[in-house]
This record gives sequence, C-alpha cells and structure tokens, in this order.
Amino acid sequence: MAEVAVPPRRSRITPEREAELYEAVLELLREVGYDALTMDAVAARTRSSKATLYRQWGGKAELVARALKHNKPVSMADIDTGSLRGDFMEMVALQDDCKMKQDQALMRGLFHAIHGNPELRQALRQLLIEPEITGLNELLRRAVARGEIDADNPAFEYVIHMLVGGFVARDLVEERPADQDFLRSYINAVILPALGVSSL
Repeated sequence: MAEVAVPPRRSRITPEREAELYEAVLELLREVGYDALTMDAVAARTRSSKATLYRQWGGKAELVARALKHNKPVSMADIDTGSLRGDFMEMVALQDDCKMKQDQALMRGLFHAIHGNPELRQALRQLLIEPEITGLNELLRRAVARGEIDADNPAFEYVIHMLVGGFVARDLVEERPADQDFLRSYINAVILPALGVSSL
C-alpha cells in the first residue's frame, strides 16, 4: 500500500496552537462536512495563512486525519488494566456519551466522503485506522499472554469488526448512537463471550 507523503514540519506551531487548529478543523467538519471543507475556510477560522497549513500538513486529507487522531484520548495499546474485560471497559470509559455522539456523526460523514476520495481514505487508514488495529492487537496479545484468551480462537481476528459493528448497528437498527451503557453491555454479551471470556 502506498504511503501518504508526510511533509517536513518547517513551521514552529506550539502544541497548544496545534490543538486549537485541530479543534477548529473538527468544528468545520461538523458544520459543513468533508467535501465542503476548504483550506481557505480553515485558514480563516484559525487566523492562519493557507501557506502555513499546506507547509505543515500538505493538504486537507492529512489535516483532517491528524485532527481526528488528536481527538482520540489514548491509543488502545496504552490501555493496560491487567485484564481484558478491564481494558475494554477502560476504553469505553475514556469517552463520554456526548463526545461519542459527536464523533459518530463526524465519522458517518467521513465514511461517505471516503468513497470518492482515495487521498482521504489513505490518510485515515495510515494515521488512524491502522494504528488503532495495531493497538487493539497489542491489547489482545497481552490477554493471550495472561492466559485469558486462546490465540487460536477463531473470533480473535474479528474483534475489530465486532467493535465497529456495534457502533454502526445501533444507529442503523435502533436509530440511536452507541453510548457507554450500550457498549459495556455489548462487550460483555458479545465480544468477551466470543473470545471465551466468561460472563460476569
């Protein structure tokens, strides 16, 4: 798979300023969607020069992908409570219901935009999706090492699909976004039993 070209960082944007820029990008995404979002609009909203934005991020796709990555509180690989159930529950606890609702609406719009935009698909895959899959696999490998699950369990390779499916299906079937209560129940009733972890 071809990699997204990451431009050299020449400007001296502070971490605080970078966080402000990312938040502004996410606000614009929620307001107008990916297709209507422009670098001109980002420059105006953040009082930045368009040249600085291009120099720092290369283009809209990478800027959006990095803003989404910055929006995640922690990588799954960094969650280590000592048990698989604890790790999954911690993952859920890190995002409140309001933020999850906002993020799900954002991702719905981006999934639609991905179909006609290979550059966005590639940026999201490289900067967001693949690191999350790697983090989840690390979390599961630790559970194998602790003896909680078997490495040859056929459900092992489908955990990411089950997690994504839980988010998508609730909205589709019940016309409600996934929230903390739903995800905790779903993990306990579906994902953990599929991996051979006994129910509470």
